[in-house]
Amino acid sequence: PAAANPSGIGIAELFRVPPEDERDWMGQARGNAWSRFFLALDRAVRAAEPLLPRNHRQRAIDAAMTFVRERLNGEDGLGAIFPAMANAVMAYAALGRPPDDPERATAMGSVRRLLTIGADEGYCQPCLSPVWDTGLALHALMEAGVAGAPIRRGVEWLLDRQILDVAGDWAVQRPDVRPGGWAFQYRNDHYPDVDDTAVVALALHRSGVGREDPRVGPAIDRAVEWIVGLQSRNGGWGAFDADNVHHRLNHIPFADHGALLDPPTSDVTARCLACLGGLGHAAAPAAVRGLEFLRGEQEKDGSWFGRWGTNYVYGTWSTLTALNAMGVSPASPLVARGVDYLVATQRADGGWGEDGATYWEERRGFARASTSSQTAWALLALMAAGAVDHPAVARGVRWLLEAPAEGPFWAEPWYTAVGFPRVFYLRYHGYRAYFPLWALARWARLTREGGDRVVHAL
Repeated sequence: PAAANPSGIGIAELFRVPPEDERDWMGQARGNAWSRFFLALDRAVRAAEPLLPRNHRQRAIDAAMTFVRERLNGEDGLGAIFPAMANAVMAYAALGRPPDDPERATAMGSVRRLLTIGADEGYCQPCLSPVWDTGLALHALMEAGVAGAPIRRGVEWLLDRQILDVAGDWAVQRPDVRPGGWAFQYRNDHYPDVDDTAVVALALHRSGVGREDPRVGPAIDRAVEWIVGLQSRNGGWGAFDADNVHHRLNHIPFADHGALLDPPTSDVTARCLACLGGLGHAAAPAAVRGLEFLRGEQEKDGSWFGRWGTNYVYGTWSTLTALNAMGVSPASPLVARGVDYLVATQRADGGWGEDGATYWEERRGFARASTSSQTAWALLALMAAGAVDHPAVARGVRWLLEAPAEGPFWAEPWYTAVGFPRVFYLRYHGYRAYFPLWALARWARLTREGGDRVVHAL
């Protein structure tokens, strides 16, 4: 309605066919047998629905909205991510709930919290990432030699956010596993993820705060227990669930553009192995099985796929750091091929860069420019693989030292992270600060005469 958009601003230029003229909403999905099956089933159910008893329909709606209500998550929102929050608002509106209805108002309030309004522009963030950013920033600060109060404050903030008393949706697959993970956002108790949990557990361990705070050791132990409990049968880890590999479900209508599932991936599996190896559990059965998963996931060119960061540079960084933590020799063909990939993809200016278009096979290797975060990942990977003295590392360090800056940040307008490959991409504003700092600090420490030559798990 006009009242909701008083300026009449639209995005009609993004559509090949005007939305009001489009009739074939599922046209792109018709090429797959499962897609055709689910579309036919959808048409059949829609035709039969008026014949079903009305109370059955209401019972289904009530069950669905009970599920939503239990996960509204206050001002942090359903799933703490925009699509779920927005869909909750639209569901309440479709059911006739007025804007001042407490549940609809809560859902709408969580959406408003994602808005960033400046003098010249406004945008809606897809979600917030404070746990992820805090964990990674702590690693970068500790690599740079920061100790004392800043590290203790970060550790204490993270300890308060470990999820210990909510068995989230992951528990459907793993009912006997105790909660013990961290979410990505401020609060998202139903949906912690193992990626964040691995990063945070390693940060807690590396901080040394456990020598004075008795909460740290048990927090790490519960995190390890939860990570191991979420391992999938194939040895890998997904971000939020276990054994979430029923790929036919990606073809149902309204399946989030084929990104419905959370299957095990190389980057998340690598983070879990970095955690397990870094905490001294490299010989544990779960870690051994995870290592075999990564062996099978290496691409023909020596890289690993990056599901949550762009793309093969991210996956290869994640994996090479994990292999180091697991004690895999730099002379191993597995490691050597990963190093060869990174050396071969270094750009002429000395940096590394990779575009979101690389999630299409025909655009593999495409890059618009070198970026600070991707260059830092490549450098951290090469150093973890024992190649600290390789000329490619020196060239990458030089690129970071000479790259344009914006105050304390490296200049990085490009998107180097992923919401869903081939669907939407992300730009973490912190990546252009803590990853380059992390890489430069590690290089300085490893090359300093008489310096510490230990490469930490991340």
